[in-house]
Amino acid sequence: MQRRSFLKGAGVVTVVVVGGGVWRAYDQGVFSVGEGPAYQPWKDWRKDANDGALGLVRSAILAASPHNTQPWLFKVTNSSIELYIDTSRNVGALDPYLREEHIGMGCALENLMLAAVANGYAAKLTLLPGKLGSDPVEPKPRLLARVDLAPGTREDSELYDAIPQRHTNRGAYIPQKPVPPEFIDSLSRSPGDETEVKIFLFTADADRRKIVEISSAANREIYSDPDVVRGSDRWIRMNWSEVQKFRDGLTIDAFGLPPIAAAVSKMMPLWMLQRVASQGEKDRYSELMLSAPLIGIIAVRDRYDREDCLRAGRIWQRAHLLATARGVAGRPCNEAVEMIDHEKALGKPAQRAGMLAEVLGDSAWQPTFVFYMGYPTLTARASPRRPVENVVL
Repeated sequence: MQRRSFLKGAGVVTVVVVGGGVWRAYDQGVFSVGEGPAYQPWKDWRKDANDGALGLVRSAILAASPHNTQPWLFKVTNSSIELYIDTSRNVGALDPYLREEHIGMGCALENLMLAAVANGYAAKLTLLPGKLGSDPVEPKPRLLARVDLAPGTREDSELYDAIPQRHTNRGAYIPQKPVPPEFIDSLSRSPGDETEVKIFLFTADADRRKIVEISSAANREIYSDPDVVRGSDRWIRMNWSEVQKFRDGLTIDAFGLPPIAAAVSKMMPLWMLQRVASQGEKDRYSELMLSAPLIGIIAVRDRYDREDCLRAGRIWQRAHLLATARGVAGRPCNEAVEMIDHEKALGKPAQRAGMLAEVLGDSAWQPTFVFYMGYPTLTARASPRRPVENVVL
């Protein structure tokens, strides 16, 4: 089932009588939101002070990733952690160059680095250079980065403390409540001393509407491609038993629905859910984006440079953790950049690249990640996570 179709239609779900009653509600996890083995890593992230370097991985696996694919693998010793990408965990034609998967790896790397400092390590990071391409990739782990660990000074951090509270909020935001200037200033300084990444922030109505128009059109076009839909649908977990079995992907609980609508959606047969989704509002996605008072774009020097992808992921994770610590919600809205990949892979003119370059007004920077932020109307739910033992080599 196409995730965007569901998100557009989910807003019209109110009350539905479904056969099976209480038993189906129980079977589909209506009474167990955020519970079970799939959600235990959120509670065990600081489980054992004697974990040593392995404890840093507990933080890393709570990072963001595209479609919650969790493409990370780790090789851990007492003095180092190597970060590998599992290229088999991808979204197919939606991410033909694995650019977004590498951004997700950067998110995990940021959590790991924050955890290192918070747990008394001096961490030295080495990124492996390389370029992303459309050539077939062998389905085996590929080394992306190495973190060498030595004894250091333990330092508290609001970003580290925010790790278990950071969740993508896909619900509507409060448009009448702007984010404060001091938060915007802090967000603008997220790249720190990093010279290869820049964050652009937009709060003016005209700028946001232009980005929303580009993003909404890209969303409709890219999800009209059957190959994209198949790659995306692979990561939709509609069944509660699948959530607990696979511990990854996009779930109903994390779609940003009001509690009653989420409960009703869980109890619907798939065919009924698809029918309701198809009857949703015409452009719900645009409305969701416009409800956010701030839209941001993370740009790099080369969106297909492997190191730049990792850097961009670190900045997004850092920005989202900062927002979480300050009570602000955030969500990716990256269809316009996905269309850049899509056009490139199909040999089409680079229309979206030109549109986004016009928005930035600086040709030296290439957009690679778009997001929006604001104050939420609903509480975001956690996404399932694979346990540490499943991601350590």
